[in-house]
Amino acid sequence: MITDERTSTFIDSVSGPNTPYLEELEIKAHKEGIPIIRRATQSLLKFILADLKPASVLELGTATAFSAIFMATYGQNVHIDTIENYEKRIAEAKQNIEDSGFGNAITLIEGDAQSVIEELAAGEKSYDMIFIDAAKAQYLNYLPVCKKLLRTGGILISDNVLFDGDIVLSRFAVRRRDRTIHSRMREYLRAISEDEELVTTILPIADGMTLSVKVEV
Repeated sequence: MITDERTSTFIDSVSGPNTPYLEELEIKAHKEGIPIIRRATQSLLKFILADLKPASVLELGTATAFSAIFMATYGQNVHIDTIENYEKRIAEAKQNIEDSGFGNAITLIEGDAQSVIEELAAGEKSYDMIFIDAAKAQYLNYLPVCKKLLRTGGILISDNVLFDGDIVLSRFAVRRRDRTIHSRMREYLRAISEDEELVTTILPIADGMTLSVKVEV
């Protein structure tokens, strides 16, 4: 947690509940140890959906479809394309989407995220909003293609970019198994912050997020 636990708990308590179905999905995910977007992330997404009113969203990393269903719930006439490669999660995600009643608003695309987004870009697809919450070491590889897929004025959101604050540490201070992801995420944050086609802010909420707006150059 980037902010202290008491502050985060208080903010979550005043944010109010989600719909009963989302609450049920969240409880189930926590019981099964499946990571889903945190409450602070949910609040920010809800605000962005209400403010920007994106008609088309691309999500990299469906998991159990909690975040896709969340965006369909709080978006206005929005369609979400969401990508998942883990077969076990795909079956559960499909069932959750069907049970949510948002089958017409959410398209689950099965396959490797990099391959799928390259195919989408080749087909000249474009999106008002892209939400990256997939393999952290691959964010840097996703970036060029996501920029192609994002319309000018659209917003790119990247989740879990600060590793509970450990991103500020030397690579030798993090666990050996995490060093590659740590280094790649640092590269990603530099790349996305220095990119002339993007105006980016890094937010220390939840596990860290970046918001990037695509601009004309």
